[in-house]
Amino acid sequence: MNETPMTSHEVNLIPSSDTLLFDGHSMKVACSNCNLRELCMPVGLSPQELIRIDEVVAVRRKVKRGTTLFRNGESFQSLFAIRTGFFKTCVTAEDGRDQVTGFQMAGEIIGLDGIVNDHHTCDAVALEDAEVCVMPFDRIGELSREVNALQHHVHRIMSREIVREHGVMLLLGSMRAEERLAAFLLNLVQRLHARGFSRSELVLRMTREEIGSYLGLKLETVSRTFSKFAEEGIVEVRQRHVRIIDTGALRRIVNQQDLQLGRPA
Repeated sequence: MNETPMTSHEVNLIPSSDTLLFDGHSMKVACSNCNLRELCMPVGLSPQELIRIDEVVAVRRKVKRGTTLFRNGESFQSLFAIRTGFFKTCVTAEDGRDQVTGFQMAGEIIGLDGIVNDHHTCDAVALEDAEVCVMPFDRIGELSREVNALQHHVHRIMSREIVREHGVMLLLGSMRAEERLAAFLLNLVQRLHARGFSRSELVLRMTREEIGSYLGLKLETVSRTFSKFAEEGIVEVRQRHVRIIDTGALRRIVNQQDLQLGRPA
């Protein structure tokens, strides 16, 4: 899934050399110098608090494209802050098919599913070569009792996941195919823009089939809807590269659903 070259906007996600600390055979990441710190760590920490967090987030782990960061049923030990790359989380349905439950990118935390029962409930698969910062959960818990901002940040992350799941339920429960894909593209480009990417251009790291699995649509429906958007001049699609020509049109498609449910657009 790396056939499309990296764009200039994506260079922002590669750490500069001063973010890495080498200690023997391990590679450490200094959160205090990380250009993604504001996305995955609380803001306003004192220098002393940042040093404490640097001590906890001790190791960076490389994950090759197509391999798993963790699997369903594995013992839960750590949260992972995605440093570079893109992941999907998925579960195996009763008929043996993989059901995609989410897509995660640089600056986001992955592994929260394991907190409830101390075991992971899904697989996390790298959609491209990736690197993550390992955050041992027991040490995060200890430190969060001393650093209130960290505790609040962990709660915010968990709350955000709950809101995201509610959004997915809405997608699957009441939206037509066009509304589902429009909402997906708007959400994806918004998250990417927060990381220095273009407001209107993105490279899809997932396949059409994976998008369909996440949105509850057949592959043919996803492809047909992309073609419909392209014919109407809403997007321009070249394999994995998507350029949003008319953001307003995508928003109007989603807002139709809001109006039908009685919510203000």
